[in-house]
This record gives sequence, structure tokens and C-alpha cells, in this order.
Amino acid sequence: MLEISVIIPAYNAESTLLETIESVLQQTFTDFEILVINDGSQDRTQTLAEGITDPRVQVFTYPNGGVCAARNRGIALAKGKYIAFLDADDLWTRDKLELQWAALQENPKAGVAYSSTCLMNMNSHQELPTFHPTLKAEWGGNLYEKLLVQNFIHSGSNPLIRREAIASVGEFDMACASSADWDYWLRLAKHWPFVAVPKYQILYRRSPGSMSSDVERIKRESLLTMDKAYQATPPELKLLKKQTLTNFHKYFAELYLEQINDAQAVKKAQKHLQEALFIEPQIFWNRSTQRLAIRCLIKQIFPQSLANYLLNSIRKSLTISDPRLKSSS
Repeated sequence: MLEISVIIPAYNAESTLLETIESVLQQTFTDFEILVINDGSQDRTQTLAEGITDPRVQVFTYPNGGVCAARNRGIALAKGKYIAFLDADDLWTRDKLELQWAALQENPKAGVAYSSTCLMNMNSHQELPTFHPTLKAEWGGNLYEKLLVQNFIHSGSNPLIRREAIASVGEFDMACASSADWDYWLRLAKHWPFVAVPKYQILYRRSPGSMSSDVERIKRESLLTMDKAYQATPPELKLLKKQTLTNFHKYFAELYLEQINDAQAVKKAQKHLQEALFIEPQIFWNRSTQRLAIRCLIKQIFPQSLANYLLNSIRKSLTISDPRLKSSS
């Protein structure tokens, strides 16, 4: 039986799809199939995917249904013992499948293997890792409480999942599409131990300049996911919602600063940061909170172009000086 099925939902992904697929074809682990689920693309996505001659790549075209529908269709088609999802604009390091697969062999009770994530912009410039700086063994096992507080797995392009684990929780929930990853990892974590690979292996591509309406939609669906999660949470864990809300506000403060370049977005970021500090004032002493406050201040004081220049310069200097990024090459 085939070992791994890699499911790539693709909607109007002509600018990034080939590079994404190539990052799979270059894997050191080779027993896999790639299922490109063309989700009603109106550009050259289907043509480019069908032009790949490697027999491991298969292309399936459906009417547009969104990323959750595409992943669910891929699950139904997959033949592998393990399933991995990869967004059509993200990349993997060459050893991603090999190390995650090996981790699951060494931990036969675990249902999910995952790694760290590194942000990059649309030009593939690597930036600071987004995950815990020292991913160690303690970030494996029962992660339900940790995931309830924060989605540190970060993206749908990260985990490698046993087929049995997928079968036990069913499909992705299309009602909360933009936060469906978090919902799915929570459902898995309720029933299966996770195992961590202490290395940055997922390169998560972000595109600045999102519409404010996009962030508002993500916020609404994230709240839906949070409410859904806490309705199903045992009574002894419901007190964790305070921490979840704090991380929710910090996340959206950062999202407004990163994704939207206008004064209104800065005000919304400041409001979210204030809400986080109101819920848990002690987070002011966290370095991540202080960095977020400084970014808000810079964007409030300086003109947009100068603020972006200063923040990009700071980010680049931190990237160059951070030796952890060498592990992702």
C-alpha cells in the first residue's frame, strides 16, 4: 500500500503551484502520491498541473467549493496510509515527509506528526519562525489543552496524519473555513497523541495587502471555532478560555498590522492589544506583547511608507542574526 498521500487544494494558484509541487517532488522520502484538487480555478492552474510528467502527480478538477471541500475531496481519493495537506502557495523543506514519517514509526500510538513553521513573503524571503523557538519532546503527547489555548501548529500545510486518525474525526468543517485547521487539530488532539519534529520544515507564504473584510471574516469564523471548541470541552478546561481569548486578540492585532496598510487597521490592532491586556494584564511583560506594542506605536507615529521601512529593516536584521533559520534549508 502507498505510504503517503499529499493533498494540494488549488484555486487560481498559477503563480505558486509549480514551486509548491516541486518542493514535494524533491522530498527525500519518495513513496507518495500528489493529489492536486483544482477547486474551480479560472487561471492556468489546471493546465500547469496537468503539464507535470511525474506519474505521482494526479489532477482532479471540481467546481469551486473552498479549501475545506477540496481537502475533503482529496481525503476521499487518497490511497496512502498517511495523509498530508499542502496549500498551493506554501513549501516544504526536503526532509519534511521523511522526518515526520519516521517520527510516527517511532511513536506508533501517535496519530499526528508536526514541525515548526517559518513565515516568508511572496518573494520567498524567509523571515522569523512563527513557532515555539525550541520545539522539544514535551510538545508531543496529549496537546489538546495547548491547542485549545492557541493554534501553534499554525497552518494546514504542517501535519502528517495517520489515515486511522483522519477516519476517526471525519471531514473538515466548511462552516468555519478560515479557521478549519485549528478546529481539525483540536478534534484530532481529543483522540490522538501528537509527536513533534524539532525542526522548521514548513515555509508558510503570506501575501500582504489583504482586504479588511477578509480579516473580519477570519475573525468571525475564529470565534465560531472557539465557541464550538469550548462547547465540547470538559468542564475542568473551560477556565482556559481566558487564555484563548487573550491569544485571539494578540493574533488579530498582529494580523491587522501585517495584512492591512491603513490607519484604521492600526486602530483596530491597538484595540485588540488593549483587549488582550485587559483580560490578562501580566502579558505586558511578555516579549511578544512588547514587540507588538512597539509595532503599533511605530505605525501610529510614522507615515505608512517610513513605518513599513523601519519594520522591514528590523525584521531583516533579526532574520539574519537568528541561527535557527539555518535548520530550514
